[in-house]
Amino acid sequence: MGFRQLFRKKDINTMLADLQAEGQEGHGISLVKNLTLRDLTALGIAAVIGAGIFSTIGNASAAGGPGVSLLFIFTAIACAFSALCYAQFASTLPVAGSAYTYAYTSFGELIAWIIGWDLLMEYAIGNIAVAISWSDYFTGLLAGVGLHVPAYLTMDFLSASRGFDEAEALLAGGTAFANLTPNLQAAHQAWANAPRLGNLPLVADLPALLIVVAITYLVYIGIKESKRTANLLVLLKLLVIVLVILVGIFYVTPANWSPFAPNGVGGILKGVSAVFFAYIGFDAISTTAEECQNPQRDLPRAMIYSLIICTVLYVLVALVLTGMVPFQELAVGDPLAYVFERVDLDFVSGVVAVSAVVAMTSVLLVFQLGQPRIWMSMSRDGLLPKVFARLHPRHKTPSFSTIITGIVVAVPALFMNLTEVTDLTSIGTLFAFVLVCGGILLMDSTGQHKGRSGFKVPYYNSKYIVPLLMVALIVLLYSFNQAGLQSFFSLSNGEEQGWDVFKHKIPMIGFIIFCIVITILSFLRNLSLIPVLGLITNLYLMTELGITNWSRFLIWLGLGLVVYFFYGNRHSKLNQAASSNNTSL
Repeated sequence: MGFRQLFRKKDINTMLADLQAEGQEGHGISLVKNLTLRDLTALGIAAVIGAGIFSTIGNASAAGGPGVSLLFIFTAIACAFSALCYAQFASTLPVAGSAYTYAYTSFGELIAWIIGWDLLMEYAIGNIAVAISWSDYFTGLLAGVGLHVPAYLTMDFLSASRGFDEAEALLAGGTAFANLTPNLQAAHQAWANAPRLGNLPLVADLPALLIVVAITYLVYIGIKESKRTANLLVLLKLLVIVLVILVGIFYVTPANWSPFAPNGVGGILKGVSAVFFAYIGFDAISTTAEECQNPQRDLPRAMIYSLIICTVLYVLVALVLTGMVPFQELAVGDPLAYVFERVDLDFVSGVVAVSAVVAMTSVLLVFQLGQPRIWMSMSRDGLLPKVFARLHPRHKTPSFSTIITGIVVAVPALFMNLTEVTDLTSIGTLFAFVLVCGGILLMDSTGQHKGRSGFKVPYYNSKYIVPLLMVALIVLLYSFNQAGLQSFFSLSNGEEQGWDVFKHKIPMIGFIIFCIVITILSFLRNLSLIPVLGLITNLYLMTELGITNWSRFLIWLGLGLVVYFFYGNRHSKLNQAASSNNTSL
């Protein structure tokens, strides 16, 4: 197998022709074109406004203070660069598969496989985390109305096991049970009171399983049913968020906004993974390209509209929260409900609790909608078994892929606590954004988009702008963050020395090298500014996620390469076509 074969590309004209002639396995079954601009925008909002605004915004605000509102703006700008690049691809290639499909036409098969494998991880882990978070909110809501579900049916196995061991250690040291944290008390009770199979306690997060099953069934029976549900859920949670802003603004104390960034830039950026996790859903819109009535026109608009609407709401909510109470108090799992309890508005707090369940249901719906379509696209290309591309004859949805997606999410959500891998989901999404932005630059250099109708990323020459930006950043860093610069060039950090310090700086070193290279290329080749800025901002955000997450990410990609070389490469339709041509010659 030659090295060049790994980067064989799919031709855009061929892909569009195949799409028009698509009759799955000759049975004439195709996805239903049912989504309008309103539906697509609602799906984007459904994916973006979820656990981020009802949960993770609290810890981000506690770390960054009111200045975290700037982080939402910065993250939205980074996403906007990527969204414009997604929009051009989606307009040119209205085919399911999102960044996987786009990479296949720009970078070639190996990179397409890597991003497809990455997206499977991103959606699966994201869905698991959302399902677990949904379960926590739902059981809390039931407890609020007097319905108490046994702890061993609402907690995952790992959390119960670890919490029980930690609680036992504290109890043995003389700590009273009443003095344990609520989480440790719940874990101890779940483990101690669970029915047993032999010596094995039967502890499982049953609500997480049930919501995944319900959403998977909804996605399985059709896009029309899914979009109606998404539209309703979005309407409900937008009404609640507007209520939160309009009521909360009357309880804002401007003194709470000072200092605006109490922990400096570092404190604001500490919440980058949580904030970005809130935004990752907008790219899920592109997975529904084949089900859009007018994808060339509506997909680009929906991405931008949903991004603008969600950013405005996030910034307003962040300012209201940090204005209502001192930012230090917001390190809680349910910040919106908490701030209204603090000002004795228990009714609004109850409404927020209900809407949080609604919001996370809609996030789960969109993610469960997106992942099967990536399985399907990879299967169509021969990189996965044919069964993943099978469409249901009546529902016209990727039936097998949808069921597998449900299993992949539901089973781990029963037993595993994956809320700590939010960063892993973020790094996967950022990687997809990087490849999409890079793909636009590559397509521009080869002229593949020339002469095609549809949305185009506006061209601004980066020849002088990018070098000037780099110089300005260096001056600002030297002027306002000399301590940070000195720390970066030091191999000593308290008790850590040498490699233990250096390894955490590897992502940033790689980013600096990239910035030097892209600055030179921008000057020499007059690159398009927006994709270049997308590359720079997304890669910078990736450096903020730490070496541990990079290590996990690279391990996952390594596993994907094993699968590709043992199955995908040999069964690739492009490989088989090339082999047939060679045989005929």
